[in-house]
Amino acid sequence: MMRHWGWTFGCVVIGVALLGACASPPKVVKQPTLSAPINANPTARAAVTQGNQLFAQGRWQAAKEQYEKALEAQNTVAEAHYNLALTLDRLGHREEARPHYMEAANLAPGHRVIWNSPVLRRYGDVSVEKNVNASAPVLPSLGGAGGALGGGGGGAGAY
Repeated sequence: MMRHWGWTFGCVVIGVALLGACASPPKVVKQPTLSAPINANPTARAAVTQGNQLFAQGRWQAAKEQYEKALEAQNTVAEAHYNLALTLDRLGHREEARPHYMEAANLAPGHRVIWNSPVLRRYGDVSVEKNVNASAPVLPSLGGAGGALGGGGGGAGAY
């Protein structure tokens, strides 16, 4: 009789543990949208801000249009490329998103959020050598940041 209760108790404990593991919701990794730098074109900065608000509301198509508007005003805003790529991913347009992730990484070789982004990693290595763009905004350095892909420098003029 004692053995029977021991087995029953053990099965109940294991069952509760398994049920608890199955009942917990899966962890969703949210990628943050990024704000435009303060030295970005005012039109681009305003469009990125508006796009971020729409993105937070789950209004992907409207957010996409704002990020595209930002890039029309200033194509060198890495944050607008990154946010547009996130939005395109949410819309299921992964092939369209890829070049924007790459451009964001190329424009901001030391930007930790961009370079450490799990969604960027799935697209492979990002070349930093192509980032010779004199018209890109220059911001103060955040220090050595390279990220998982290894390209960041954090030197003068890097994010």
